[in-house]
Amino acid sequence: MKRKIEKLPGESAMNAELLYQPLIAEIGKNARAGKKLTLGEMVDLAERLGVRLSDVVIAEAMERHHMTAGEVINAVLEAFKFNLLALEIGLTRGNSFLLGTIGRELEEKRRHGSAVIGDRFIDKAVVYTLATEVGNHEVGLQPCAGTGDSCVYTGLLKALLETRRSRREIGRLAALIIKIGTFFKEGKKTTGCNMEGFGAGAACTAAALAEMGKGSPRQVAKAIVLAISPTIGVPCTPRVIVSGLCATHIGGAILIGNLAANLALKTSIAVPIDVDVMLAMAAAVHAQAAPVITEINLDYMRPYFKKEPIVDSFIVPDILGQEQEMAGRILERAREEVRRFAESANPLISPFGEAVVGGSSIAVGSPTNMGRIAHELFQGDIRKVTIELTTDLFARRAINVPGILMGAVLGASTKDIKAYHGILKEITRRGIVVEIKQVEVPEVQRISIEATGRSAFVDALNRGGGRLKLLDARPSLAEARAAATRLGIKLAEE
Repeated sequence: MKRKIEKLPGESAMNAELLYQPLIAEIGKNARAGKKLTLGEMVDLAERLGVRLSDVVIAEAMERHHMTAGEVINAVLEAFKFNLLALEIGLTRGNSFLLGTIGRELEEKRRHGSAVIGDRFIDKAVVYTLATEVGNHEVGLQPCAGTGDSCVYTGLLKALLETRRSRREIGRLAALIIKIGTFFKEGKKTTGCNMEGFGAGAACTAAALAEMGKGSPRQVAKAIVLAISPTIGVPCTPRVIVSGLCATHIGGAILIGNLAANLALKTSIAVPIDVDVMLAMAAAVHAQAAPVITEINLDYMRPYFKKEPIVDSFIVPDILGQEQEMAGRILERAREEVRRFAESANPLISPFGEAVVGGSSIAVGSPTNMGRIAHELFQGDIRKVTIELTTDLFARRAINVPGILMGAVLGASTKDIKAYHGILKEITRRGIVVEIKQVEVPEVQRISIEATGRSAFVDALNRGGGRLKLLDARPSLAEARAAATRLGIKLAEE
């Protein structure tokens, strides 16, 4: 019978240590084979042996460093000593060049009521996290993936230390947090809050809160996956030289982690993605996206960078002049870009598009409207439909192809639930041949209809919100535009 590793009332520390032995033996097998356990493998092992994920983390350290569980926990908590000192400075007297006295201000609010969301523990974790960042700007911080995620870990730990939980339990949770953080550290290759304060912080918070809530290892993994999802690709650099913006990243990590843990523990939401796949994807996106996103962010944020006159005195005046000239044009450029949004935006009194079945206006709504336009252009009976979709739309073909076909064959709107669920049978009944192709060009969606009378073709770019940009059409682009107008389909010009 599987037994959970937990110290029962009256159980000695020695007995608790003995309970780790089967785990250590399992981990030792991998060590002898020259393999380190991945996060997903730790989850699988914990599930198989009926233990907590943090128990596997502790046991691995015991096996690797030849320490007792108590020694591991003591070492983990001791590692936070300097960062907790920085937190106290940020909470009491710190003044950050980017966040000001946010730690003291929120702590004052918290002591007299609610500081953030009204949950005492979460409010503490957020306030302490932000205070740690203030302390970081005053005395520095020991980084994990970076200093951003260390803020989250430290703030969360201080909130845990102020609960009635035992030192052993808090130590296990801290070990779980740090273990996950070390994976993010290795996945981080360049700048990017997705692999640091926001992403790693949210994932570690989700794991700790899910295990605090008595979640199974599988539920903890689900919480981590849910927490990583909204953080993927989020950049960092401009935010750490512009006042204020870091606050919602590292504070948001606690809030996202809390939401993810609650979803994993309190709902039956299906999350089939292995935690290793999610973490590996986040790291891969980070490496590719960060340089591109950061260049754009630097461009727009340049006027708001913190300046140090003495440092700038070391820069060639011509370069400083060029920077100032570029910065001076940013607001004007941004105004014009946003003005174009205002000019093409839906009226306030009718802001929404037509309802979209299938769950996504970009994956289903826009492709379906392409099919609806094609329906207006053909004559006779349909013999064959050929659909060409860009990579991401092709991957989501299970939800968008029924929409495209119901639009093309039946002329059904995006809100026609009955047609959406019945079109595949209807295609079979009519004997229509369907071919689906993948194209490598971004945003492309095309449809060709071979009919007994007049055939039709629509070539478009997906613009989300049910919108599309028409590139070409047969019999003519003009007829396709006219069809879109009749159907009330909004066409994008760019």
